[in-house]
Amino acid sequence: MARLRAHLAALALLALSACAVPATAPQQVPPAFPPGLGTPEAAARNFVMVVDQVAPVAEQVCRERTQGVPCDFKIAIDDRMDEGPNAFQTLDDLGNPVLVFNVALIAEVRNADELAFVVGHESAHHILGHIPRQQQSAMTGALVAGTLASLGGADETTVRQAQDFGAMVGSRTFSQDFELEADALGTEIAFRAGFDPLTGAQFFSRLPDPGNQFLGSHPPNAKRMAVVQKTMAGLR
Repeated sequence: MARLRAHLAALALLALSACAVPATAPQQVPPAFPPGLGTPEAAARNFVMVVDQVAPVAEQVCRERTQGVPCDFKIAIDDRMDEGPNAFQTLDDLGNPVLVFNVALIAEVRNADELAFVVGHESAHHILGHIPRQQQSAMTGALVAGTLASLGGADETTVRQAQDFGAMVGSRTFSQDFELEADALGTEIAFRAGFDPLTGAQFFSRLPDPGNQFLGSHPPNAKRMAVVQKTMAGLR
């Protein structure tokens, strides 16, 4: 299922790229394709090849490490052309895992190893149960903050605001840990699929470094690279 969807998504990527410059305006200079593999065609081929190799491994790892968890990954493309590079894992209405990659990210990666690492990382979020764990943490944060506000004599509006703030804090409490956990398992998935995660993790070097922000959702890039290196040392 994942591989079929990847082929269809890549065809959609090519169609979008071909329609980027109006045929009625030949005098205009077409916008440069984002840095990466050079052309939309090369990026699409890279995407299909990587998903074909990584998705079956991710599904195998999912079945090895979970019980009663859906492991048939679906692949989707966010085709909005004005978005920065992004990928994320979500669930469909039936609870099946969906890995979403936008056009900018597919165009931005410099090689198959980088994309394989991203696919492995997003797959790992599902395998490790990060969405339900984050939801539980958010619910706990909302409950605690709302209770404290209520005990302090706050009105209904203030209690709701406290619950919203508590949910936000709760959802981010373990977010950096989740990212590092996904980096470690994503490294293993990409490695088992035949790619080089050390090369793949170089993608971080081109991302803005979040540093050590309070309640930041992502850890510093150097810490993520260190996790990849440590994981690889254990795999070899």
